[in-house]
Amino acid sequence: MFTGIIEALGKISRIEKRSGDVRLNIATVGLDMSDVRLGDSIAVNGICLTVVDFSAEHFCADVSTETLSLTSLAKCKQGDKVNLEKAMLATNRFGGHIVSGHVDGLAEVVSISPSARAINIWLKVPHDLARYIAHKGSITVDGISLTVNEVQQQQLRLTIIPHTAEQTTIGAWAPGQKINVEVDVIARYVERLIGYADENTNDSKINTAFLAQHGFLK
Repeated sequence: MFTGIIEALGKISRIEKRSGDVRLNIATVGLDMSDVRLGDSIAVNGICLTVVDFSAEHFCADVSTETLSLTSLAKCKQGDKVNLEKAMLATNRFGGHIVSGHVDGLAEVVSISPSARAINIWLKVPHDLARYIAHKGSITVDGISLTVNEVQQQQLRLTIIPHTAEQTTIGAWAPGQKINVEVDVIARYVERLIGYADENTNDSKINTAFLAQHGFLK
């Protein structure tokens, strides 16, 4: 589990093709690797990857064809910067929101414009993900936990403060770029709960009417 609070900007130092999939060698730069062990999880641009080799200054992770087909890693090049976050500890401060590191799809950067010292970024998400996105809800983009400030059908607006732009890959985004998106996992479970309850009304007292009555639905 992750929180979407980026700990460091790493760099892809080597990409090795291995029988159809790849192994990434990532320079960790400012990431503290002192407590990392083989088999640990590190999120790379929001993608949960397993550490298969490491040192104080790098780690390696294998990327399957499934992950390559569904995420932006297929387009990554040697030298690209990536957002890094180690899996959270139970004793960590929970600064973002619940992030699983399982990417749901790719969004496209539509536009970037200044807003005082911040920047507004409009993204377009796939149609099947739009229903999970809510005004003032949480979303994970390239591993970064952010607040949704506006929603218009398949598009959403993010407002990025200077610190976030400087400490993550957002500062290098450009219109047309594809980025990894993970929707709020709670929205997915609410949808499943509603669907299951409506399909099994004789077995459950929880349905859409119950959820609306108790403030879960508007």
